[in-house]
Amino acid sequence: MKKIVALVLVLVLCAAFAGCSKSEEKADVKGEGVMTYAQYIAADFDTEVVVETYVQAKQSWWDNKATFYTQDKDGAYFLYEMPCTEEEYNKLTKGTKIKVTGYKSQWSGEVEITDAKFEIEEGSYTASAFDATSLLGTADLEKHQNEFVAFKGMTIDAYDETGAAFAYKNDAEKTDDLYFKASKDGKSLDLCVEFYLTGKDTDVYKAVEGLNVGDTVDIECFLYWYNGANPHVVAVTKK
Repeated sequence: MKKIVALVLVLVLCAAFAGCSKSEEKADVKGEGVMTYAQYIAADFDTEVVVETYVQAKQSWWDNKATFYTQDKDGAYFLYEMPCTEEEYNKLTKGTKIKVTGYKSQWSGEVEITDAKFEIEEGSYTASAFDATSLLGTADLEKHQNEFVAFKGMTIDAYDETGAAFAYKNDAEKTDDLYFKASKDGKSLDLCVEFYLTGKDTDVYKAVEGLNVGDTVDIECFLYWYNGANPHVVAVTKK
């Protein structure tokens, strides 16, 4: 009897794992007419692109549009000011799968999709932070543009000649974006806490306000690009 029960449990577990495997495979399959990430990267600027991707984070909604950080298992897609109603915006939670049709564009080095429209599809995926620390100062870092990445064991540098550890974009009212610099092994990185993504009431905004030059930190961020790497930071952990 015990052997029969054990056999049944094994069969149930196998079926469950098979189901997960099929689900994962399905998540990797692109729909008809949808580009792979490699095809998207190879596409010319100012041409129409069609991708399937998953929402990872989003900036504030306003004027019937919002900016989204999205990713699949092969790479990331930055959706700039994608039109959506407030109701649609609220449905586009982390992990949501969407089909996006728009135009591949570039601004100051940042590759993005503009003039986009979208459809919500079945499926869900949340990316883990890729450790990009070893890519600092190399050309390979840009290959991970817009991805959710981590930089570990970074040292906080003075942001400017005042010796401050960070600076406000709006210094008078001490609101808006925060800027700071961090380095490792002589390789420096300019970083930004994007106010519309992580405002002054968020943990990361407060964490950066508490930084001191010389602190060692781990950083998680979306690898935004502005005339070079300029990550949008979502977490800072002091070591």
